[in-house]
Amino acid sequence: AICAPYGYEGFPKHCCTSINEVVCHGIPSEEELLFDGDIINVDVTTIKDGYYADASRMFLIGDVDPQLRRLVECTKECLEIGMKAAQPWHFVGEIGKAIGKYAHENGYTVVRELAGHGVGNGFHEEPIVDHYDTRHKGMLLVPGMVFTIEPMINLGARDVFIDEEDGWTVVTEDELPSAQWEHTLLMTEHGVEVLTH
Repeated sequence: AICAPYGYEGFPKHCCTSINEVVCHGIPSEEELLFDGDIINVDVTTIKDGYYADASRMFLIGDVDPQLRRLVECTKECLEIGMKAAQPWHFVGEIGKAIGKYAHENGYTVVRELAGHGVGNGFHEEPIVDHYDTRHKGMLLVPGMVFTIEPMINLGARDVFIDEEDGWTVVTEDELPSAQWEHTLLMTEHGVEVLTH
């Protein structure tokens, strides 16, 4: 397997590490230390036999505040709810509708600027998988499709910006923490199969 991010549109590392208020695309650095109470997302994409797979996980460092633990748990639940909403011959928009509803019911916001996506011979393909209710049906989910669901859920407001210094790191505007979980999924006749355990 080959690490896909390295050199992709100029990305300088082999994976993404996003700590606390960094939503995604954080660039790993030896100078960036982890401290007791931090949360971190590690996002890895590989190419094997010409096909892409994309996954990310959250890790809790030491004694993490219960409020942040709940954010991480709820984000994982959002992924699971999105996976249940992804049904064959239904529309992709149902995924975001289910995720957005659950996140808001739990007092969180959903990042809108980034989305899940199809994967295959390319890193980012159709369909686009929004994680909130866009009020559009989107593409029909057909058995054989492979795509990611990767909700980014914020403790505070949903607004984000890209760090101008590196051009990659996405950060919450209010500097409150964000969490993300991601799987690559195969649509089957009976629902999704997780390809990234």
